[in-house]
Amino acid sequence: MIDKTHSKMGKAKPWMLYGYIGCAITLVGCFAVPVSLGTTAKYAWFFISYTLLNSVFYTANNIAYSALTSLITKNSKERVQMGSYRFIFAFSTSLLIQAITVGFVDKCGGDAAAWRTVAIIYAIIGLVVNTISALSVKELPEEELNEGEVKNDNEKYGMVQAFKLLVKNKYYMMICGTYILQQLYGAMIGAGIYYMTWVLKIRICLDNLHGQ
Repeated sequence: MIDKTHSKMGKAKPWMLYGYIGCAITLVGCFAVPVSLGTTAKYAWFFISYTLLNSVFYTANNIAYSALTSLITKNSKERVQMGSYRFIFAFSTSLLIQAITVGFVDKCGGDAAAWRTVAIIYAIIGLVVNTISALSVKELPEEELNEGEVKNDNEKYGMVQAFKLLVKNKYYMMICGTYILQQLYGAMIGAGIYYMTWVLKIRICLDNLHGQ
C-alpha cells in the first residue's frame, strides 16, 4: 500500500503521520472503557481498541517509519546510521517507559482513572514526537529514487498475491511467529502486574478479614 501511495508528502510520510493519530486514539481507548457497558461489551471494547492499536494503526505507522529511511536518502551509510539511532532510542524509550509507568500511575492515584490519565499523556507525547519526526524530513522524488534501476513489469502484483508471497516465505513466518511469542510474553507480564495488584491483593485482604 505504501508503494502504491502517491501524495504531496510522499509515500511513507502520510502513513507514518496519520497512522499514529489512530494509535493515540486507540491507546487511550484501551484505558477508557465505559463503566456503563456490560461485561461482554467491555471485553469487546477493549478487544477492538487493542486490535486496532497494534494490528492496524501501529503496523501502518511502524512500517512507514521503517520504509522512510530508504526514501529520504540513497546513501547506504546514512541509512545504516539512521537505522542504528532509531533502534537505540526505541529500546531506550521502551526501557524508560517500563521503568517509570507503574510508579507514575501510583502517583496519579493508582486506579483506572490514573491509567487513563497516563495513557493520555503518553499518547500526546507520542503524537507530538511522531509529527515532528514525520514533518522534519523530506522524501526524495520517485525519479531520483528510481534512477539507475531497471523496471521489471513481471513484479507487478496485487494485495492478494502479496499476501500469498508472504505466507509462502518461511523466513517471514519465522519472524512473525517470534514476534507473536514476544507479544504474548509482554502481555503475560502485563497480566501479571494486573493479577498481583488487583487479584492477589484482594485475596490477601479477604484472608486477613476472615482471620480477624
